[in-house]
Amino acid sequence: MTKTLILASIALTVLAGASLAPPSQAQPSGYPSHSVRAVLPYSVGSGPDAVTRIIGEQLTATWKQAFIVENKPGANGWLAIGEIKRSAPDGYSLAVVDNTHMTLQPHLYSKLPFDPVRDFTPVAPIYTTNFFIVVSANSPWRSVSDLIDAARRKPGLLTYGSWGMGSVAHLGSTQFERKTGTTMTHVPFKELPQLYTAVANGEVDWAFGTAATVQNLYQAKRVRLLALAAPARLALYSDVPTVSEAGGPSDFELKTWVAAFAPKGTSADVVRRLNSDIATALAAPAVRERFRTFGFEPWAGDAATVTQAQEQDWARFADVVKQANLSLD
Repeated sequence: MTKTLILASIALTVLAGASLAPPSQAQPSGYPSHSVRAVLPYSVGSGPDAVTRIIGEQLTATWKQAFIVENKPGANGWLAIGEIKRSAPDGYSLAVVDNTHMTLQPHLYSKLPFDPVRDFTPVAPIYTTNFFIVVSANSPWRSVSDLIDAARRKPGLLTYGSWGMGSVAHLGSTQFERKTGTTMTHVPFKELPQLYTAVANGEVDWAFGTAATVQNLYQAKRVRLLALAAPARLALYSDVPTVSEAGGPSDFELKTWVAAFAPKGTSADVVRRLNSDIATALAAPAVRERFRTFGFEPWAGDAATVTQAQEQDWARFADVVKQANLSLD
């Protein structure tokens, strides 16, 4: 299916979802009149959890109502997403999820327990984060070109890790193989700490990782960051070159994004209020500093910004999954 047809399909799905969605509920003029909750498919202490909580502190101060974070990790994120899908579309329940759930999984599973477009309304973008190519501190490779040369000399012998089949890291690695004309062996792990410990110990040759997931090992000098898969360097990691600068493909980028979603049928007025207040929270110095420690880029914009990102990633992941001939059914 071409990208044009995919985007057309999304548009038709949006229209269909609008016609099937329950009518928006009338909102009290004093919204929010009681606590608002955000359900996350991430564990306590993870990057998305930490920044959602600090945003929640700002929202609590603004609203004079509690912003409660509930963590429901597991089952590919479906526990948390299902919880919000079943919630009333009244503006008091939100899902904070990433593009894996809302744009990638539909291409990997023929039967998802939710429809990202039909069941949810985008509320607000929160942040984006790019990935580094991570190797052991003892790795013989000092640049991306070193890694590529080694992979070309030994097809299939070099290994890369990810946190599971069909993850962004897995598919990003398959993209990297195609763009560099290399063949390497995928080693999936069940948990992030296992993956990056394996990289540090030299059990796998390399992996994609974000600043949030590898910063402890990086600060302990157990791993080295060969390059950032982004168009420009990060201020906090200004000594780490981009993939292009380090001898890799000039157009290679790998990133993920996190956004807030509400159940379909949530009032447009409430969505606008939530969007505005979240954007204000993102601009607070304390929030921006917290994001900076994780290597996250605050991503403010209206709800349509999230919709556009969904459409773009939907098409991109469709191509990547097709090229990888991957299905997780």
